[in-house]
Amino acid sequence: MTRPLTLLAVFAHPDDESFGPGGTLARYARSGVDVWLVCGTDGDAGTVDAELLADVASTAQLRAAELCCAAQTLGLRGVDWLGYRDSGMAGSPDNQHPASLYQAPMDEVVGKIVASMRTHRPQVVICDNQFGGYGHPDHIKLHQATVAAFGIANDPTQYPEAGPPWQPQRLYFTAFTPGLLKLLVRVMPLLRKDPRKFGRNHDIDLVQIVSWETPVHARVDVRPYLKIKDQASACHKSQGGDQDRFKWIPQFIQRRYWGAETFIRGIPAPAPGAPVERDLFADVVGGER
Repeated sequence: MTRPLTLLAVFAHPDDESFGPGGTLARYARSGVDVWLVCGTDGDAGTVDAELLADVASTAQLRAAELCCAAQTLGLRGVDWLGYRDSGMAGSPDNQHPASLYQAPMDEVVGKIVASMRTHRPQVVICDNQFGGYGHPDHIKLHQATVAAFGIANDPTQYPEAGPPWQPQRLYFTAFTPGLLKLLVRVMPLLRKDPRKFGRNHDIDLVQIVSWETPVHARVDVRPYLKIKDQASACHKSQGGDQDRFKWIPQFIQRRYWGAETFIRGIPAPAPGAPVERDLFADVVGGER
């Protein structure tokens, strides 16, 4: 018996879905795939411009509203909120907050992701890679939890309260190819900027990130969906998503460098020498659009 093709994306913060594989999510949502998102934390860490908080009770409430805007723009079926607090970057005081994802028991986090897998019954699951994109502890923890959940979601003896067993067929991780980032790391010192203190809070080490290059097993063409991705990113005003920092770069260059989103196939691992995939659902069994 066939089921609708379904994709489950598991990411740590409100904005990861748009700034990351937003083009991929938009592409599949518009091609008839049911796309669901698991959001691990409330994003309640870091600094937010005071004017954005004027009409909301908290940063977390603001970030939730922004994610709802982005999810609708991308065409997602819905969002599963795990409900943890943002842990902040590695070594920050936010790591010690008792409600943070960093402090949550791993088996508890795994159980919540198993429940999402069993509820939505995806054939394909995607999440961050083992480096957490840019080393964020929440990204790394959700990578570990998603890998564990993928391996036991079909075991009826594990988390029986989470629903009937279900086995997704493929697990992909976001891939990283440094590309222009290597050039940026070389140029920043010439501009008297420190590439080890990048970002709004100066807590991102670009030099370290460049060393985390990964293989690419799948390359998804998202050129027709870049505008949608930009619109979804703009929903995340508190993260600067509404600021067109790259407007000075010609469109044809943007389409060349950002027109494809890349992934590692974690499970099952591809055969040595296998060609790069162009569709995360190629040869998936038992699904229909």
